[in-house]
Amino acid sequence: MTVERTGNSTGSAGNSTRRGFIGGAAAVTAGAALTGTALTGTARAASGRRNTGARTVAVLGGGVAGLTAAHELAERGFEVTVYERKGALGGKARSMDVPGSARGGRRPLPGEHGFRFIPGIYHNLPDTLRRIPVPGNAHGVHDNLVAPGEALFARTGREDLRFPFAGWSTRPSPLTPDEVRRALTALLETFARLPAHEIAYFADRLLVWFTSCDRRRLDDWERTPWWEFTRAARMSPDYQRLLCIGITRNIVATKSEVASTRTVATMLEAFFFNALHLGADGPLDRLLDAPTNEAWIDPWAAHLRSLGVEFRTGWAARDLRLEGGRITGAVLEGPGGERRTAEAGHFVSAMPVEHARTTWNAAVRAADPQLARCDRLQTDWMTGIQFYLTEPTPIVHGHINHLDSPWAITSISQAQFWRGHDFRRDFGDGTVADCLSCDISDWNSPGILYGKTAKQCTREEVAREVWAQLKASLNDTGRTALKDSVLHSWFLDPAVELGGSRATNDEQLLIHPVGTWGNRPTARTAIPNLFLAGDYVVTDIDLATMEGANASARAAVNALLDEAGSAAARCTITPLYRAPELEPFKRRDEARWRLGLRNAFDVG
Repeated sequence: MTVERTGNSTGSAGNSTRRGFIGGAAAVTAGAALTGTALTGTARAASGRRNTGARTVAVLGGGVAGLTAAHELAERGFEVTVYERKGALGGKARSMDVPGSARGGRRPLPGEHGFRFIPGIYHNLPDTLRRIPVPGNAHGVHDNLVAPGEALFARTGREDLRFPFAGWSTRPSPLTPDEVRRALTALLETFARLPAHEIAYFADRLLVWFTSCDRRRLDDWERTPWWEFTRAARMSPDYQRLLCIGITRNIVATKSEVASTRTVATMLEAFFFNALHLGADGPLDRLLDAPTNEAWIDPWAAHLRSLGVEFRTGWAARDLRLEGGRITGAVLEGPGGERRTAEAGHFVSAMPVEHARTTWNAAVRAADPQLARCDRLQTDWMTGIQFYLTEPTPIVHGHINHLDSPWAITSISQAQFWRGHDFRRDFGDGTVADCLSCDISDWNSPGILYGKTAKQCTREEVAREVWAQLKASLNDTGRTALKDSVLHSWFLDPAVELGGSRATNDEQLLIHPVGTWGNRPTARTAIPNLFLAGDYVVTDIDLATMEGANASARAAVNALLDEAGSAAARCTITPLYRAPELEPFKRRDEARWRLGLRNAFDVG
């Protein structure tokens, strides 16, 4: 248990951002009062009593990183309090109710920051999911994961590319002659437009990456934009769209001209091995079988409470007090502007980087220079919008990448995966049968309807523009996948504010331009009792992901255990798969790198 003390404190305080919801509905606020949680197991100090012993931890942030840290610490007997600035746990991974949407005893329509995607390249997050108990599930929350049977790459003005995930799951419906014809047409249209030498060249570029040593990856490819590595400027428009622009915008939400080759290629390599069933936890694509809170976050919070973790929601960390070389307290601001100081023996900063760095005052930054370097880390917008439809609309049994959409949209029809739920029976007003959940990855390019960027639009215009781009990619080859007549309503992430003089987003995404790896901090800081967890912290997976958040929290806990002199077992941290067959090539490449020579397969 940490101790909160009231009173005025200096720090980098800020005003809460107002939230805008669709249809004028009120926002989900972070205004929950500071309330205690009934505890079981470990004895607690009396209310209000100072308790800053070596086994007390304040976790600042209740997203995936913060909840993971709390989970690992509580299992090892530490007394943990989690402080979360919003009124709900889960961070960007949470789902949320659409205000005013419930009728007739049904639950509100489910909204979210963006849909879940849990590929088989993840190992640390799935391990945590298996350790969250769910009644009737032998493997806890992990049993709530379902594997789509396929993925769709939707093209505008030509047939779409549909890829089955052979070996991991079965198709949901029989293959028809029309589907065969469309699949063959799509493949021929796509690859006929890509000259054979471009396909071969791209394969060679990937071979260069696969055989590059770690030093070359970090020193050369981290500083090389993906656009340059793939020689996109000299290639055809389809090569640029399919293999350069689409990959970076939809996977790492940044531009190929600036995205680090190390980041992009690391993920492509991992997915390649996943497709070959090498070193994978499961199939290429997995998602939850219900709204995220129901399937994951709520059972997790309940389990953590049973372990003695306390939660304080609606309280934002504003400053860290440094005395005698250690953090003595975290200055918190409540929903009404009230200030309190949380005291503990150890502090885990588990907030997103854009919020965490506002709590590091000059003294804290002076104590550890790596914190100041975090100011150079960049974030951008990757934000979700959901469309609620009055007819089931399972366009494909999996995710859709709308490759030619100006706003880099990806989507998934969710009702088909939510086993145990009848959408009309369980959600909304009884007329909604499906939810088409979309992610918008490019907020800075003009759209097709208004000619404006997403940031220049109103919320209503964003919804209309995304709907138009969805139809342009899905209704363009003689089949009407989306009909205006079935559109019931929509819900745009409440973290986004639009329509004023300045667009804002309270929940952004870390991006990975060239040369930024060196600005990412380690989980252990130079301040003995301050530890960092979050997808911006150095981990093996070089991407802003739930896996990175989970792995960094494990690293933070291990560092804390070392500092506390704990005899508890350290958290396992599973790295990305490395193919042993390629290690000899990497060793030879390291020798070439030391001599200043190019990779043996890098012929230009």
